[in-house]
Amino acid sequence: MLNESVHQALLVEDEQAVRIATAQTLELAGFSVQACASAEEARAWLTPEFPGVVVSDVRLPGRSGLDLLQEARACDPELPVILLTGHGDVGMAVQAMRAGAYDFIEKPFAAEGLTDAVRRAQDMRRLVLENRRLKAAWSSDPDMPPLIGHSAAIERVRALIRAVGPSGADVLINGQTGTGKEVVARHLHAASGRRGPFVAINCGALPESVFESEIFGHEAGAFTSAQKRRIGKLEHANGGTVFLDEIESMPLALQVKLLRVLQERRLERLGSNQPIPIDCRVIAASKADLLALSAQGSFREDLYYRIGVVGIDLPRLADRREDIPLLLGHFIQAAALRYQRPPVEWSPAQMAAWQARDWPGNVRELRNFADRLVLGVEQARPAGAEEASLPQRVDAYERMLIVEALAAQRGNVAASADALGIPRKTLYDKLRKYQLASGRSPE
Repeated sequence: MLNESVHQALLVEDEQAVRIATAQTLELAGFSVQACASAEEARAWLTPEFPGVVVSDVRLPGRSGLDLLQEARACDPELPVILLTGHGDVGMAVQAMRAGAYDFIEKPFAAEGLTDAVRRAQDMRRLVLENRRLKAAWSSDPDMPPLIGHSAAIERVRALIRAVGPSGADVLINGQTGTGKEVVARHLHAASGRRGPFVAINCGALPESVFESEIFGHEAGAFTSAQKRRIGKLEHANGGTVFLDEIESMPLALQVKLLRVLQERRLERLGSNQPIPIDCRVIAASKADLLALSAQGSFREDLYYRIGVVGIDLPRLADRREDIPLLLGHFIQAAALRYQRPPVEWSPAQMAAWQARDWPGNVRELRNFADRLVLGVEQARPAGAEEASLPQRVDAYERMLIVEALAAQRGNVAASADALGIPRKTLYDKLRKYQLASGRSPE
């Protein structure tokens, strides 16, 4: 199997000179190419795990490119196949698109046109395989939220988790609201190999009057309403991990007590003088600059240095925009299952608009946006249109008109072209541009 870390293409072309030239074009665009002279030779590479794109000539000795397309779809219906034809056969192109081809390109073709189509197909393939991996991971461990993305920023976070996770060192996670601090904390816990529980505490949600009891526990009679002994969160997390979210909200008086517990790894329940040893890893999270708060006197500097043995800074969603298609695809699938609705598709223009947004609520805001898409809340207006550029808005409107024409003409491309007042060839070009299946009305 080819290396999944690079873009990959399975090229099928019987003419040697064309095969070499096309392979070089794709390699210059950053693809690893497996070149074959026949469909029979290419068949061995067709597996559900193949991470790349199939690019095949239609007319081949022996089995044709259309035959190869059928085999590829039988192997994996979501494996993208791009067909090349040098015969200007529009009927064959329509047949190919109806059979499930991702795209078709007429020879002779510009290098940019080929590489652009293959790149788009590769992005789609990566999204499909990533969603499958996420579903498999969720099935094996439904309590573990996925850490989604391939951007350099998120790969750095993964590298830190791999390096720090097994060490047992206390960790401070810094990040804006919605960047996934608890997700990273759970992955650190999983990487630690600790068999105890993961115990999450939102320091900002606990009233100061019950904070100490919740964290450290109490004995019966420690205060008026303490009718029986209570085990605190730190003690409950023995053998595992305690996650202190929004630690910047912790009252100063309790910061002193927490510091002592972390230094000694022992605590005393309220109403008791008996020290209890604890064995838990502490992961804290903050959306504020704790050092700046220390300078203002609202956070203890010694506690900051105690919990911040290792720091992990989480990127804003705006700093990892290339991850938005993967994230949105995952959230849409999850929302579709949760609400029993069909998944929502998007156009390139819509995705370009969404990737241009600021997303101040980060990944959490994107997840809520996916819910609204699945529920149909965004149908009243083109989603993302208010942030889109003029060309993006024009593309979105043009795509909508084409979808409506295809629906009115029951998927008949020739009739749709006549209704739109454009040549049939122009409509085929636009169908490819907007990734619409020709010959059928999109759902």
